[in-house]
Amino acid sequence: LALQTLIDGTVMQTGNTADLIFDVAALIRALAAVTPLRSGDLIITGTPAGVGFTRNPPRFLQAGEHCEVRIEGIGSLINPVSAN
Repeated sequence: LALQTLIDGTVMQTGNTADLIFDVAALIRALAAVTPLRSGDLIITGTPAGVGFTRNPPRFLQAGEHCEVRIEGIGSLINPVSAN
């Protein structure tokens, strides 16, 4: 599945689940063996290339921006950035 992170509509990161060290099914099996998984749980696996502090110049989120994470075939999660 294609993955994207956007800040105010600008693509900052792109990736694909094919880039994971372990495939999605293997991650779910391993986690389910040690903890109950429930609807709505998130499995966080890391971040694709393009993370803000590695950019030249570094890029950090600013209050008032919107961060969107898209996963092909699943949808988007959009969060406002707050100073608090």
